Amino acid sequence: MIEKRPFETISSLESCIFAGNKNLGMQKLEVIERKETRAGFGEGLLEAGKQQDNIVCLCADLTSSVKMDLFAQTFPDRFFQIGIAEANMIGMAAGFAIAGKIPFAGSFANFCTTRVLDQIRMAVAYSNTNVKICGSHAGITLGEDGATHQVMEDLGMIKALPNMVVINPCDFNQTKAATIAIANYKGPVYLRFGRPAVPNFTQFDHKFEIGKALVMNEGSDVSIFATGHLVFPSLQAAYILAQKGINAEVINIHTIKPLDKEKILQSVHKTRCVVTAEEHLINGGLGDSIAQLLVQNFPCPQEYVAVDDRFGESGMPMELMQEFNLTENSIVDAAMKVIMRKA
Repeated sequence: MIEKRPFETISSLESCIFAGNKNLGMQKLEVIERKETRAGFGEGLLEAGKQQDNIVCLCADLTSSVKMDLFAQTFPDRFFQIGIAEANMIGMAAGFAIAGKIPFAGSFANFCTTRVLDQIRMAVAYSNTNVKICGSHAGITLGEDGATHQVMEDLGMIKALPNMVVINPCDFNQTKAATIAIANYKGPVYLRFGRPAVPNFTQFDHKFEIGKALVMNEGSDVSIFATGHLVFPSLQAAYILAQKGINAEVINIHTIKPLDKEKILQSVHKTRCVVTAEEHLINGGLGDSIAQLLVQNFPCPQEYVAVDDRFGESGMPMELMQEFNLTENSIVDAAMKVIMRKA
């Protein structure tokens, strides 16, 4: 049984949350540190490059924004600036993979998915090439750049392609670990991350396992399956629900595909109701993947915290999260509603 004490340091927060199979009880989460997930990608890419000299990087004229500059400065002979030519970048990455390299192709998530879906489908997924597509500035939290840049359909598009692995980590530490992990995985991967500084609350040195969900808080009344920037608000929601006498289980689904079906079904058999939380359209995202799993194995009530059928708009990232109902309070409301539905 975990000691009930405030989160005074990063290490105490790590031991209480990330280790899994723990219960936050009535402890309130406090933000100790905020860091950009894209910066975690940059540091992870540099570390992976030091470990494997056959890693090469390609970027579509956004090197510093995507945080590929650390790799470019350290390994200039292994970095290729492609310019604003994303389709060419994907084709070149596939060629590098065929030649035995491990290519990381980076750009804004909107530009390296929707703009080049045909190239990804044919040169990467269909050909099953060892290409790592790395999309920064994903979701509504891109902010002021507005709807044209705020991709919220990418997870659904890419997970629909055979052979693709789809990963959406929750914070700086997990993004760094995921970047190193995909370098050691043979096959095509889409790694999604964001621009804003968000709470950094997972262990700094944890081992990332593709396809293995993480229990962040044990519970018996409702299962909250969250991904990316919605994991921390889900933990905040669990605290709010605890004040109401509701014990929420929070599971970090960092890998959208392949889905950790076993851990999801274990949780749902216990709670018998589900909330999914994601910075993505309600159509095609994590919620749809879990709904498909449940309808085939254990039908039960489900509520979605996601962006309804609409495009984004310009604004400050956190203001947009409020506008699009992607907050801890939205998760609490969804949990209360789904619990009533199972009664």
